Amino acid sequence: MSGIWTLIAAALSFTITAVLGKWFIPYLHKLNFGQTIRDEGPQWHRKKQGTPIMGGIMFIIGIVVAILVCVPLYYVTSGSNLLQVGETPLMKVKIFGGLLMAIGFGAVGFFDDYIKAVKKRNLGLNARQKLFLQFLVAAAYLASIYLAGGASTSTTLIPFVGSINLGIGYWIIALLGIVGMVNAVNLTDGIDGLNASVTFFVGVFFMMIAGLMGMFGLSIVAIALVGGCLGFLVWNFNPAKVFMGDTGSLFLGGMVCALGFGLNLPILILLVGIVYVVEIMSDVLQVLYFKATHGKRLFKMAPIHHHFEMCGWGEVKICFVFSLITVVTGVASVLLVIYGI
Repeated sequence: MSGIWTLIAAALSFTITAVLGKWFIPYLHKLNFGQTIRDEGPQWHRKKQGTPIMGGIMFIIGIVVAILVCVPLYYVTSGSNLLQVGETPLMKVKIFGGLLMAIGFGAVGFFDDYIKAVKKRNLGLNARQKLFLQFLVAAAYLASIYLAGGASTSTTLIPFVGSINLGIGYWIIALLGIVGMVNAVNLTDGIDGLNASVTFFVGVFFMMIAGLMGMFGLSIVAIALVGGCLGFLVWNFNPAKVFMGDTGSLFLGGMVCALGFGLNLPILILLVGIVYVVEIMSDVLQVLYFKATHGKRLFKMAPIHHHFEMCGWGEVKICFVFSLITVVTGVASVLLVIYGI
């Protein structure tokens, strides 16, 4: 029964997202909500000036509708929503609380994009405002998990090690980890199709892992993410007709974190999402090296996808290579779950 709802969720998310582009992109053009390209960015990006932002709204609608339709119907048609292996009342809080968290991050991104679009500048909310709102959203999600599961939710699984109770440290690490990963996913959105391509494969492997662990409600969430990313690539693959903006990239970051924490395997986010990790680390290292050497650069440009652009790689090649890396680490993650848990 779960397989049927998985297919329906994928098809529904893909169709809604892809079809919305037919009228939503012209509507963004009409509003004149176009991207402002940074002066310090690659010069060939100037041709992207004016490409509509906030396209992430398309897959947010597709993913949310698919989850709200298919997850409840899966539980109803399964006979008993507590008899499925791996399904608990806490799981439902993780599913719908995680979805609300992703929407919350998307809302932060929307405010940021709206300011950019209205003020016609590259920067929207300042860093302090963004971080405050992001920590607020992440804290609300973690509070919902705590209230639903009590102290036992401070226990996390680590492959080949088992369950580890980190106590209060779990919540501190989780809060910092969610905000950090959401911003890492945000940084991955820098060239046509990159973020959606990488997140497509991240969703595929989280779907597989959720299925292996008997968490079929969560596998439906993952496949909805996959369908939404694929539907968005119809419009976002090079040359992009629309950008997801912070609205979309922060939402995707929230979804990735919701899947990792829903599985009680947040550590796997670092492996499945290795591209996100490398992106944010390249940015951090670039800043630290620049300050330590008084102006020298470690990379030609950060985050690292721009470094490869400056080295002569095309956007399609970068998407392919980064996606292939995600496939390799995704397979490794599945094997870790099979043999390590």
